[in-house]
Amino acid sequence: MDWLHDAWTTITTPNPVPTTPAMLLTAGVAVVLLVVPWLWHLSRHGLTIVHEAGHAGVALLVGRQVAGIRVHADTSGLTLSRGRPRGPGMVATAFAGYPAPAVVGVGAAWLLARGYDVALLWSLLVLVVLVLAAIRNWYGLWAVLVALAVLVAVTLWAPPVWQTAFACVVTWFFLFGAPRAVVEMQAQRRDARRAGRRSTSDADLLGGLTHTPGGLWVAILGLVTVGALALGAAWLVGLSLL
Repeated sequence: MDWLHDAWTTITTPNPVPTTPAMLLTAGVAVVLLVVPWLWHLSRHGLTIVHEAGHAGVALLVGRQVAGIRVHADTSGLTLSRGRPRGPGMVATAFAGYPAPAVVGVGAAWLLARGYDVALLWSLLVLVVLVLAAIRNWYGLWAVLVALAVLVAVTLWAPPVWQTAFACVVTWFFLFGAPRAVVEMQAQRRDARRAGRRSTSDADLLGGLTHTPGGLWVAILGLVTVGALALGAAWLVGLSLL
């Protein structure tokens, strides 16, 4: 079991924290992933996987039964769960998707700011494996397996400097990607309204569950994700908002 002991030692031993210029450089790489259309379409699958994991995780926490997760080629996703169709548990489950990447980003920033980049990579591996167990469509299986293969390759075989760089880019990607996804949701709501169609976004689902405007939930989700970006960025560049 020496390999297990060695792995645990590597995971729990902090590495030198990346410098502020390195953090800013990796932030720039993450921004490129978000603004170049074809790169965004590919990398957004990672955001969708975490989004759906958020729905599923909270569903389990509130006592619902997760029936499965689907990830589609257009980067949309769907998490099916069984339980009461209304009430606080359903509201929490519906709310959890868009903040999930932001929460992962903040947690990742906290780990990186303390030098635990390897622990971050292993945490992401565990998350993706858990999602893999819940996937219920072929495209979703393919997308999750690709994400898992990339994480395994970086975590087990990449040199330490590349592990750190990858961890930083992923962290920035989740922090920046979470509010961008909320902006996209609002754009999709607007397009649906102009086309005379009913929006099926999480914000509108939350509005129906709570008898409030869907736009209110867009604003709340936007505030949560932007707040997470501010906090995570402050940790990553060595500042403090506290």
